[in-house]
Amino acid sequence: MRKLFFIISVSALFVACTSPKGDEKEAENQLKAKTETDAPTPVKALKLALSDFQHDLVANGTIVSQHKAELRFESSAPLVRLYVKNGDRVSKGQKIAELDRFKLRSAMLQASDNLERARLELQDVLIGQGYTLRDSLKVPADVMKIARIRSNYDQSLNSYQMAAYNYHNAVLVAPFAGTIANLFTKEHNSSSGSEALCTLIDSQHPEVEFKILESEVALVKKGDKVKVSPYAISSYTSTGTITEINPLIDKNGMVYIKALLPASEKLMDGMNVKILIQRRMSSQLVIPKEALVLRTNKKVVFTLRNGQANWNYVSTGLENSTGYVVTEGLQAGDSVIYEGNINLAHESPVVVLK
Repeated sequence: MRKLFFIISVSALFVACTSPKGDEKEAENQLKAKTETDAPTPVKALKLALSDFQHDLVANGTIVSQHKAELRFESSAPLVRLYVKNGDRVSKGQKIAELDRFKLRSAMLQASDNLERARLELQDVLIGQGYTLRDSLKVPADVMKIARIRSNYDQSLNSYQMAAYNYHNAVLVAPFAGTIANLFTKEHNSSSGSEALCTLIDSQHPEVEFKILESEVALVKKGDKVKVSPYAISSYTSTGTITEINPLIDKNGMVYIKALLPASEKLMDGMNVKILIQRRMSSQLVIPKEALVLRTNKKVVFTLRNGQANWNYVSTGLENSTGYVVTEGLQAGDSVIYEGNINLAHESPVVVLK
């Protein structure tokens, strides 16, 4: 009995010594956890208002020259003279190349003689009918037709005109001002009328051709500005104007568009470029991209109200590099949280940073 009393006394003494300190520490940890949970999350917010929205549409395109032509001779003959080389800038009417014209001149003179003989023959036929060439306006149409056929006049005239055309076009000239490209033929080689001698490019009037999706056609119109950046020169940007929208959707659901650019030595025909179409839209409800978070694959924006973050499901429309246009779920005057919103929950306490 005495032994049992001793054990109970020792146990009571142990509990009296240890229990208050353990309970105090546990309570302190619980209070700290509660304090950390209830501590407001620092955030940044802005008040929504209707504003202008700069819509950005990105596409890929190619630089083309507004005037571009493959130049070739109309006849085959040895090339006796080249006046230009690749990269040369030429003016309208400037000589580019010249063929050997000896045979062409002979053919023209021969055709001229044949035409003169045909003219005399025509005159003889008309005299036989009681008319002269001087009275050609008085000759009945059917009589003149028969006379021209019998004298072979029309065929001789056509032959002469073709021979004269080939002779005078043995000198190739620039039809417009531009730059010479794709000139690979050498002097004294035969030039074939079926092959282009060179390409003339009007680099002073560059254009950009590109395609957009049919769903994006309503977002662009003639006169809209485009920014063009060559992939080869990322630091360079040129601003142009849309001049043409093809009213036809191709089999891939794309629409062809063309824009005119200012002259630049940095823009070369065939160059691949990135196009940015910008269009200003007024009276839009725009939020920063950082304000939008996903919760169970749904778009959510937190708004500030009475020191708490409120969960709002939203629908968005157009977007650019910095923001979204909100079409549903928010209204002008709402304070939208755009920083510190990643781990927020509905009605979480927050404090706005200045």
